[in-house]
Amino acid sequence: MDKAELARELAEEISKRLRRSRTRVPIGVSNRHAHITQAHFETLFGKGAALTKFKDLSQPGQFAGNEKIDIQGPKGAIKGVRLLGPFRPKTQIEVSWTEAVVLGIQPPVRESGDLAGSAALKLAGPLGSVEVREGLILARRHLHCSAAEAAAIGLSNGEVVRLRVGRGGERETVFEKTVVRVSDKFSLELHLDTDEANAAGARTGDPAYIV
Repeated sequence: MDKAELARELAEEISKRLRRSRTRVPIGVSNRHAHITQAHFETLFGKGAALTKFKDLSQPGQFAGNEKIDIQGPKGAIKGVRLLGPFRPKTQIEVSWTEAVVLGIQPPVRESGDLAGSAALKLAGPLGSVEVREGLILARRHLHCSAAEAAAIGLSNGEVVRLRVGRGGERETVFEKTVVRVSDKFSLELHLDTDEANAAGARTGDPAYIV
């Protein structure tokens, strides 16, 4: 590589880093929740029951349901875990580490959908219960964005980045190992669980910045 080519690459890298650092990435704080299959939903709420919308979520097509369930582990239970829609091919429950301690379970940190070998637990609804052999995870922190947003910022699907949260505050924190997830089904947002957000004093809608 000659000096001119090296200089061009360095200039491109500096430009990309500057572009990223100036982009305001909204934070979405993710409380405990469950994505479940239709079959499991009907076991919990009755044959033919429907998941009804409480409100739309920030990601296109996703919504919070009115329906809630209880989740039970070896040491304790957490009541009122909200269901999210639409239904999923596999049941997936996401909690924080603090909540996992309450349940008495040590779930792995995983990306959404990576459930093989994840933790087991029991789901309880008004009309039934379900033993889930695997499905409980601590969600790996991640940054959603559309293909157009990724191109504009200079991100690629599966890339791992660092984000500064709570900039200028007393609990300012840099979150390492944040995976980028690109899809036209997504919009720009950093997802943190409640433990992560509390550590940085962050709330939904606050800005984060790639560093």
